[in-house]
Amino acid sequence: MTTRKVDPLNELRQRKYEAGHGDAEAFKRQHAKGKLTARERISRLVDRNSFEEIDLFARHGDGVPGDGVVTGMAKIGGRDVMLFSHDASVFGGSLGEVFAEKVIKSMDLALSNRIPIIGINDSGGARIQEGVVSLAGYAEIFWRNVEASGVVPQLSLILGPCTGGAVYSPAITDFTFMVHGVGYMFITGPEVIRVTTGEDVTFDSLGGAEVHNVRSGVAHFLAESEQECFTQVRKLFAYIPQSCEGQPPSVQPTDDPERAAPSLATVIPDNPKEPYDIKDVITAVVDSGEFLEVQTYYAMNIVVGFAHLDGKPVGIVANQPKVMAGALDINASDKAARFVRFCDAFNIPLVTFVDVPGFLPGTSQEYGGIIRHGAKLLYAFSEATVPKLTVITRKAYGGAYCVMCSKHIRADFNVAWPTAEIAVMGPEGAVNILFRKELSSGAAQRAELVSEYTERFANPYIAAERGYIDDVIEPGRTRSTLIRALRIAMRKERHRSPRWHGNIPL
Repeated sequence: MTTRKVDPLNELRQRKYEAGHGDAEAFKRQHAKGKLTARERISRLVDRNSFEEIDLFARHGDGVPGDGVVTGMAKIGGRDVMLFSHDASVFGGSLGEVFAEKVIKSMDLALSNRIPIIGINDSGGARIQEGVVSLAGYAEIFWRNVEASGVVPQLSLILGPCTGGAVYSPAITDFTFMVHGVGYMFITGPEVIRVTTGEDVTFDSLGGAEVHNVRSGVAHFLAESEQECFTQVRKLFAYIPQSCEGQPPSVQPTDDPERAAPSLATVIPDNPKEPYDIKDVITAVVDSGEFLEVQTYYAMNIVVGFAHLDGKPVGIVANQPKVMAGALDINASDKAARFVRFCDAFNIPLVTFVDVPGFLPGTSQEYGGIIRHGAKLLYAFSEATVPKLTVITRKAYGGAYCVMCSKHIRADFNVAWPTAEIAVMGPEGAVNILFRKELSSGAAQRAELVSEYTERFANPYIAAERGYIDDVIEPGRTRSTLIRALRIAMRKERHRSPRWHGNIPL
């Protein structure tokens, strides 16, 4: 009697089909929650038919093939990336030994081949039944996040639970995306909080997408759906390089580099206390008015994001006079500092728009460490060696003038509008100090002294005489001026310090 030989090709196809299609009932439960499956997410994020899965058959003991995470390589916009996507249909996406080994392999490949790594998080946390081995797996991932930091871009998509120790990996990565009503992050869950502190809190109110985009600043992008989240990722990729060793991708410009923006001549209100929207300035200057804002809803007194100038990606940092008069506070300093350091790590030039009355006063800021947090932004701008261009549109007062990428901390090109006020402090505060005796005796008129101080000091010309700014320009010519400066600054040599690293005031 002869044994029928199994066709190895058919066996391979059958095994791949079974491993890739998993538990149909679990997939239905995932869809019922309004969530996609691990492989559906990858296929919708990356270029069509570009995903090449690795470790499809990996399993723990007699467990399920894949062991709860899908890993592999793909392309986004024609560029190579490594990905891992948690599979919540397998043990709730919890991390065990094999799961961790798969993620570790994908991270090692990304780092050794200098390509970005994207993690799609939807996990119940550590696999309890595997004990300390699962904790070791998390720690190995965290260590690789640190090794890859500043070398290859790291992106985290929170499309489900991300709790306990698992939150530290997204926290180390460069950008975190969260979907409303789907993703949430916290270290300690609602039940433990209720037992230990008596607080009654829901998953969303504790660590939902809005909490981390608006209040904590942990997340950088907020989406209403998973598809919108994938679109945000693809947009971001238009501005960032493959690694620290490459340049960010330029595009063929369609916007005239000499285009004037007449609207900027009237954007600054006559009343120096009246606000305006700095985003109107940004969109008038950058290519085609396209600006990808980062952390839109957090620390809104400062604006950060990406744009193009004559086809070259740039990072934008700008005070927002519409919110808190554009004053720097603890959160704004942290937000801007981390963005500046990302741009510097990945060769993205910085353009800074300055309208800052100073650091936010008050006991809550002082007790919270505004000195230390403000120093982070000063440190980040000082440390950055990418091309740095600065435009002072209106107020630039006190220490905040120094911090916001001034010439003195090695900005390459600094200009001001005629409306700029560069001084130690505002005219009214200065008059109160300088003429305290005269004012108390009624010998001088406050309005006259304020007017005199304003005319003498609250202008850009004293700084221009000293060479602290390179020119005073017409607002409508800001775009062409920046583009010309950028073309030259892109040629500068960048030098690394011989030290291991500085000690940023964390």
